[in-house]
Amino acid sequence: MRSSIVKAFKFILCVALSVAMLTDTAYATTVSDIRREKKETEKQLDKANSKIDDITRKQDELQDQIEELDSQLVEVLAAISMIEDEIEENEKFIEEARVEYEQAKADCDAQYEAMKVRIKYMYEKGDRGYLEFISESRNFSEMINKTEYVEKIYEYDRNMLVRYQQAKQDVADRKAALEEKEEELAISKYELDEEKKGLDELMANKKEIAEDFDNQLAKAKQEAAAFKAKIKQQNLEIKKKEKEEADRKAAEAKLKDKNEETAPVKETDTSVIIETATGSGTGKDIANYACKFVGNPYVAGGTSLTDGCDCSGFTYAVYKAFGYTIPRTSTSQRGVGTSVSQANAQPGDIVCYAGHVAIYLGGGKIVHASTPATGIKYGEVNYKPIIDIRRVVN
Repeated sequence: MRSSIVKAFKFILCVALSVAMLTDTAYATTVSDIRREKKETEKQLDKANSKIDDITRKQDELQDQIEELDSQLVEVLAAISMIEDEIEENEKFIEEARVEYEQAKADCDAQYEAMKVRIKYMYEKGDRGYLEFISESRNFSEMINKTEYVEKIYEYDRNMLVRYQQAKQDVADRKAALEEKEEELAISKYELDEEKKGLDELMANKKEIAEDFDNQLAKAKQEAAAFKAKIKQQNLEIKKKEKEEADRKAAEAKLKDKNEETAPVKETDTSVIIETATGSGTGKDIANYACKFVGNPYVAGGTSLTDGCDCSGFTYAVYKAFGYTIPRTSTSQRGVGTSVSQANAQPGDIVCYAGHVAIYLGGGKIVHASTPATGIKYGEVNYKPIIDIRRVVN
C-alpha cells in the first residue's frame, strides 16, 4: 500500500513539473523569436558595417583631395617664393635703371639747356652770322671749308636733337617697361597670395570634414560593436533556450516513460484484462461498457457519457445504464454497496479516492472521468491514495 502511495505521489510531481514547464514555455520568449530578433540585429549590423565602409571610402577620397591640395599648396608657395625673389631682383634692377635714368635725364637736360642757348643765339642772329663768317674768307678754298663747317654745325645740331629725343624716349620706355614689369610681378604675387588663401581655407574645410568623418566613423563603429554584442547575447540566449528546450523534451520524455509505466491499457487490452479477471458477468459488462466512452469530455456537474460528465456523473451514468441507481456525488458513492479490499477488487467495482471515484477494470487498471484537460481516460488504480473500494454488483 505504501509503495502504491509513493508511486502515485511521484506521478503527481511529474505531472506538476510538466505543467509548470509547459506554462513557462508558453510565456517565455521562444527560440524562433530570438532568431528573428537576431536576424534583424544582423541586418542592423550589416547596415552599420556598410556605413563604416562608406565613411571609410569617403575618408580615403577626402585624404586624396587633401594630399592634392597639399601638393597644390606646395606649388603655390614655391611660385610665391620665386615671384618674391624675382621682385627682389627686379627692384634692384629698377633701382639701378632709375640711377641710369636720372643720369641720362640730367645729361639730356644739360644738352637741352645747351641747345636752348644755341637756338636762342641762332634765332637772334639768324643766318647773318653764318653769312658774315663765310664772307670773311680770304680765298675761295677757305670759303668752301667754312661753308662745309657751317653745314657740319647744322648737321651736328640736328643729330644732337635727334639723339636727345631718342635718349629721352629710350629712358621713358625703359622706365615704363620696368614699372610695368614691377606691377606685373606685384599682381602675380597678389594673385598667388589669394590662391594660397583660398587653398588654406579649402584645406581647413577639408580637415573639418575629415574630423567630422572621424566622429561619424567612431559612432558607426560603436553602433557596430553594440550590434555585435547584442548578437553575441542573442546567441547565448538561443543556446540557453535550446538547452531549456532540450531539458524540457528530456523531462517530457522522462514523463512519457513514467506515464507509459502507468499508462492506461488500450481498449483492445481492457477487454482481455476484464475477461481474465475474477468477478461477476454483470460487473465485467459494466466495466466493458464504461471503456466505450474513453476520450469523451469531462464536464463539471455533467452526467452525459457522450457530451460530458464529471467523475461521479460518469459512474452514476454507467450504472444507470444497467438499471442501478447510485448517489450522484463522489462522497455519497463511498457509502453504496459493500466495501472490499484492493486485493479482492473485481471489474465494475467503484474505487473511491479523496473527492474522486473511478470504475475498476481489473489488473490494477481503472477508467474514470479524470480532468477537463484529459476527459474520460484509463489509469492506474494506485495513481493516488485509495480511500475505499465499493462493490454494487455481486
